Amino acid sequence: MTDKLAIALAQINPVVGDIAGNLALIRRRRAEAAALGADLVVTTELSVSGYPPEDLVLKRQFLDEVRAAVEALAAETADGGPALIVGAPWLEDERPHGPLRKHVTNSVFVLDGGAILGRSDKRDLPNYGVFDEMRVFKPGPLPGPIACRGVRLGVPVCEDLWTEDVCECLQESGAEIIISPNGSPYEVGKTDQRIQMGVARVSETGLPLIYVNQVGGQDELVFDGGSFVIDADYSLRAQLPVFREALVMTQWQRGADGGWHCADAKTEAPEVGMEPIYGALMLGLRDYVNKNHFPGVVLGLSGGIDSALSAAVAVDALGADRVRCVMLPSPFTSQESLEDAAEAARLMATSLDSVAIDPAMDVFSRMLAPLFDSLPADTTEENVQARSRMVTLMALSNKLGHMVLSTGNKSEMSVGYATLYGDMAGGFNVLKDVYKSTVFALARWRNQTMPKGALGPAGRVIPERIITKAPSAELKHDQTDQDSLPPYETLDSILECLIEEEMGVAEIVARGHDRDMVNRVWRMLENSEYKRRQACPGVKITRRAFGRDRRYPITNAFKGPL
Repeated sequence: MTDKLAIALAQINPVVGDIAGNLALIRRRRAEAAALGADLVVTTELSVSGYPPEDLVLKRQFLDEVRAAVEALAAETADGGPALIVGAPWLEDERPHGPLRKHVTNSVFVLDGGAILGRSDKRDLPNYGVFDEMRVFKPGPLPGPIACRGVRLGVPVCEDLWTEDVCECLQESGAEIIISPNGSPYEVGKTDQRIQMGVARVSETGLPLIYVNQVGGQDELVFDGGSFVIDADYSLRAQLPVFREALVMTQWQRGADGGWHCADAKTEAPEVGMEPIYGALMLGLRDYVNKNHFPGVVLGLSGGIDSALSAAVAVDALGADRVRCVMLPSPFTSQESLEDAAEAARLMATSLDSVAIDPAMDVFSRMLAPLFDSLPADTTEENVQARSRMVTLMALSNKLGHMVLSTGNKSEMSVGYATLYGDMAGGFNVLKDVYKSTVFALARWRNQTMPKGALGPAGRVIPERIITKAPSAELKHDQTDQDSLPPYETLDSILECLIEEEMGVAEIVARGHDRDMVNRVWRMLENSEYKRRQACPGVKITRRAFGRDRRYPITNAFKGPL
């Protein structure tokens, strides 16, 4: 019977669909762990295919290549090195009948001695929020433990850990250590929830728990890592960093009671406050740009706080040389905005070009004059300005290859205070799920803090006047956001009740908000759904991000009590 075991936690950043690249990544981590004396290396959920693969798993060719990759890894474990735990979508039937999704499982494999020792199929397929696993996978049966190097390992897959059934079954069937590969995306407050969930499973089973989570950006999702080990006595023995890859060795010993215990290993305290939010924005943007092979980003730097913070995140994520800022002044652009944009670019050490949109505005005015027939100016002319700016940015994107970075925030996206095909357009929006009040908090935090892993300059990067002046779209003279919107503190509080909490009007009013204001915000929120459907993707940080998280009908007559 084995009394000692060295287990390496491989917190990795796979790329969805890059089977060869993910295979190379797993091999590198296994080689590094072998050099450290590991007996077993644990990777993350669907580490071979990348997570989430979505409808890729409905392609037979994709599944065949994944199978070949898993079998190749299994064969390589005959070299006497560490055993491996990897995840992959798995088509068991050679000639399946009916839709492919009825035959594909989200599986984890234990590989050792040149063979696949065992497989655990995910049973609890999440079908809420951003998850659609019931669409493409079939649920597995209640699993049993898999014997590896003299130890019976219980291997629940991600969601299987959030309810007691699977772990209880593993414990009752003889598992000695629970090892859970995960693909759990970041959202504010999730780190504490995971630890609490882990403690609950340890309490119910009496078994120690290894939780290994993916890291990296995948479209809207950011996986934050933060893998950990909780011993049978509830002590936190290891905690890996967030938002970056890591390989951490843990040493295990069978105790006099026959149970396994982990010695203290590397523990990094989780980030708090604005730091993890900023880290998620950086990683989400960096991986979206890099994994899609863009040379960099181009954005309109207006002299306002949203574009300044977007530029700061981009510079920190990509480096100043990969960020191209453009000032796009109109007759309504203030001298302050010109100065603030120039100062922001100087502080961030990034380029700043200037392309006036006056000529485009004049041309559109003359083009449309016969049809408008001397009608008074209104938001139509304001929208023409925003769209003229986007035409310019898209032209630069097409010519230079840089992706257009949209700069709107969640507050504006919620109530439609944004121009469709104008400032809403772009390839990616780093602030899409960030409320305006959080935008201000992040700007202040960044001016006082150098983020971990940031490529931008230390110190202040956003001019103070950008943070303190009244926000304005500057689409007409003396315009401020509060001409059309409630104060952002009030607006954001109501929006959080409507979006994150799904509250009714009476509940929100009971929190101290004016009924007429709540109804006004609700109407703006619901009436803007058609705009949001056409918005670019962006980093998810809250529990209910627009898009995959929150799916409301565009044609919708339910407006709630007025």
